Amino acid sequence: MKFFTAVCTAFLLLGAVAFAGMPASNHVVLVVEENHSYSSVIGSPSMPYLNGLAAKYGLATQYYANTHPSIGNYFMLTTGQIVTNDDSFNGVINVDDVVDHLQTAGKTWKAYAESLPYAGYTGGDAYPYVKRHNPLSYFSEVVNSNEKYNLVPFTQFATDLANNQLPNFSFIAPNVLDDAHDGTLSAADAWLSKNIGPLLSNATFQKDGVLIIVFDESTTSDVQGGGGHVAALVIGPQVKSGYKSTATYQHQSTLKSLLAALGVSSFPGAAQSAPDMGEFFGQNQNANPVVTSPLNNSVDTSPVHYVATASNPNCGKGIAAIGVYTSPGVLAYWNNGPNLNTYLNLAPGNYNTVVQDWDNCGGYGKTPVAITVTSGSTGSVTVSSPANNSNVASPVHFVASSTTTCAKGMSAIGIYPTPGQLAYWVGGASLDHYLSLAPGTYNTTVQAWDNCKNAFKAFVKITVN
Repeated sequence: MKFFTAVCTAFLLLGAVAFAGMPASNHVVLVVEENHSYSSVIGSPSMPYLNGLAAKYGLATQYYANTHPSIGNYFMLTTGQIVTNDDSFNGVINVDDVVDHLQTAGKTWKAYAESLPYAGYTGGDAYPYVKRHNPLSYFSEVVNSNEKYNLVPFTQFATDLANNQLPNFSFIAPNVLDDAHDGTLSAADAWLSKNIGPLLSNATFQKDGVLIIVFDESTTSDVQGGGGHVAALVIGPQVKSGYKSTATYQHQSTLKSLLAALGVSSFPGAAQSAPDMGEFFGQNQNANPVVTSPLNNSVDTSPVHYVATASNPNCGKGIAAIGVYTSPGVLAYWNNGPNLNTYLNLAPGNYNTVVQDWDNCGGYGKTPVAITVTSGSTGSVTVSSPANNSNVASPVHFVASSTTTCAKGMSAIGIYPTPGQLAYWVGGASLDHYLSLAPGTYNTTVQAWDNCKNAFKAFVKITVN
């Protein structure tokens, strides 16, 4: 029950903060790609840049488009309703939309459409520009006012970025050769690398920017959710590193999330009741635990001694728990509070372990520790001085010897008065050494290494008077 209560408390606290809403932002950006399934994009060697972003930032693994074909999805992203499924539609619509809510909140916007003939253009297709990928060009309050001059060719984006003149809300539509509609995934990836890379490195965006890259729909044979399973990435300096969500989202959540990040409190259509994507953000900065044992990329024998401490200066409520994952999803040990000191029995093999902490503000931190546990030979360490659980004076007299079945013999033996602190070592199979220690209690380790890359340990707890 203790395990269940503490771990659930940690995760419930994390969820309470993460789902409390989007972080405040002054610049949100939406980039829409075209007509590919989640499985054809995520993990694809044709899109190394996009997959690099997915690994570094946030990925929605259960995101579904709303309809087929494209135009209804673009309207859902900007009005919270499908409006029409006629890709040839070229009229003007008068519905509650993203521009209405941005104007009411006093926020600025632009639609950067690649290959748009000129700023303010509200006409039909001009290949490789297609109007159905530029939904803001249909809105009555845009078409019938000077707001139409916020419809600009994509070339303006680089200028605005360089001059720190990006609007609060940026809608980006690559042309059909660069959004993977008529072109290849490789071409789309190259376009993203060239044009989105500078945005992510921009100092203004790095303060509080939020970028969502999403595919409008999957292949026509995939009708899950209406428009199929698609890739959606949440990117920005406040996004949890490497976060993968299993929550279900659709385009109305993207619309709500971007508006909410700008501080807009009302939302058009289905966005009003949709969940936001606040789970991608959280106070996990500076929360990574400090692991003093075992060392990363070390060779060890079982039981493996794990020692770590955690803190998060961004959370005044302290650390809730800390634990060790010996493999993904396998929490082998946890402890309440910020400190970890335990021995784990592990079979021989390679392990990509993770020490993770959870704070009381809903944040968390992770430190990966790769280890190799060996059993190529057997051996032991015998400590004849000092005795375990003894009271001793400094300098402490350490006497120990080691054995191994390795034909190459022993390599070295040493003393760790505290985890990760090798205070003395000597070549060979034995040691006889006086070690000066300050008064206090020590969980010392005498460790020996053989020439077959195996390590053996003996543990001695002493109190120095």
